[in-house]
Amino acid sequence: MKPEDVLADLERRAELGGGAERQKKHHDAGKLTARERIELLFDPGTFEEVDKLVTHRCRDFGMENQIVPGDGVVAGHGLVDGRQVFAFAQDFTVFGGSLSETNAAKIVKIMDLAMKLGAPVVGLNDSGGARIQEGVLSLGGYADIFLRNTLASGVIPQISAIMGPCAGGAVYSPAITDFIVMVKDTSYMFVTGPDVLKTVTHEEVSKEELGGAMTHNATSGVAHFATDDDRECLGLIRDLLSFMPSNNLDDPPRARTSDSADREDPALDRIVPASPNQPYDMLDVIHLIVDEGYFLEVHQHYAKNILVGFARLDGRPVGIVANQPAVLAGTLDIDASVKGARFVRFCDAFNIPLVTFEDVPGFLPGTVQEYGGIIRHGAKLLFAYAEATVPKVTVITRKAYGGAYCVMSSKHIRTDFNYAWPTAEIAVMGPEGAVNILYKRELDAAADPAAARAEKVEEFREKFANPYIAASRGFVDEVIRPRETRRKLITALNNLDNKRDKNPPKKHGNMPL
Repeated sequence: MKPEDVLADLERRAELGGGAERQKKHHDAGKLTARERIELLFDPGTFEEVDKLVTHRCRDFGMENQIVPGDGVVAGHGLVDGRQVFAFAQDFTVFGGSLSETNAAKIVKIMDLAMKLGAPVVGLNDSGGARIQEGVLSLGGYADIFLRNTLASGVIPQISAIMGPCAGGAVYSPAITDFIVMVKDTSYMFVTGPDVLKTVTHEEVSKEELGGAMTHNATSGVAHFATDDDRECLGLIRDLLSFMPSNNLDDPPRARTSDSADREDPALDRIVPASPNQPYDMLDVIHLIVDEGYFLEVHQHYAKNILVGFARLDGRPVGIVANQPAVLAGTLDIDASVKGARFVRFCDAFNIPLVTFEDVPGFLPGTVQEYGGIIRHGAKLLFAYAEATVPKVTVITRKAYGGAYCVMSSKHIRTDFNYAWPTAEIAVMGPEGAVNILYKRELDAAADPAAARAEKVEEFREKFANPYIAASRGFVDEVIRPRETRRKLITALNNLDNKRDKNPPKKHGNMPL
């Protein structure tokens, strides 16, 4: 056989993966093959494969007769919207996508290259786990990957797509990465599967209930996005990458926009209800302010009392954190605090300015929260905001009460510009609670306690249920009309273009984990 024919045969075998029959079964399950996924992720014709002809070295259990070039993972680099990105895609049609020694070495090689070149890494996970035939060599391969994930954290963006099974030790690589996208009905993640659970704990649960896309998006918070199919998943990853710099030394890419920086929306003037106890949807506020009304929400199904996600203001990517008064009155609880803290730290690591919309009556009370460690978890959000050195701008739309006022990017923790709408209420607590404490004896002795209480509540509301005391102390830089918010935010971010801030020299802080 001619040399060129040998090469052509090896490449054909590599591209065929586990064979036509297994690929058909893969398609019948509603999944794309590893190579089809790679084609959709990258700009057409830009993917350059690495280690296409690598094979495993196992010669036990009949493995010497099952050698497939590529060994179950497609790895390489290409362009996403014209920017370099590295990726690997596990091929479930080859040994169930299981991780071998050489398979892991391919992944490690592109991760090392990505770190040297300062480019994001995308992992398309679809694997049965460690390759049992290789024993500890496979486990060592996982540890090699985990180390790279850890060293790359905060240096280059890392995105994991779960597009099939991901079990056992395999789940820890995605868990270290910045964002996890799962595909509904075809993907799952768990440390121990249903069969083991049934044997050890006698619990009976399906794979979907234990570790499906919605379980991890809505209940555990392990995953950040849930998509309907592989195509939507890969499109979402491309969209997500468009908000991020290639590495921690770059700025996020600016986009062109036809949305005027001076645009005002009178609807914002009417969005906060007259009654302080009436909810409204903070998503409406965000959509009216950001470019083209587009907000890429992260963790949409988890801890819905806080909103986090990406948007653009005059083409500039920003990370948005916002209390959601439509859910639990916008209070901060354990899940919301952790969700917000992780997002704030990602944005700070990758030079993405933070815009905070605040309407928070406090931390959620109750034994469940206290026993669960709300003090420690709430401190995570405080720590993240205080540590962040990126441009920070806050808008108080309504309530800013107690310690939660401090936590939500207040002026006191190095926020650069703090604005308040005329509807803002900045106080230690709400009028009702304050009156109960301040005037308890007086109210108990009153001839008409209800009338006396109502009078004191109104008095307290007039004094503190507004932003002007805070403005007089300089805790709020400016009280603005809601319709002006977009223009004010864009002006503030332009002014902060050359911001330089730093933390004291140290190895790292001791975050209240």
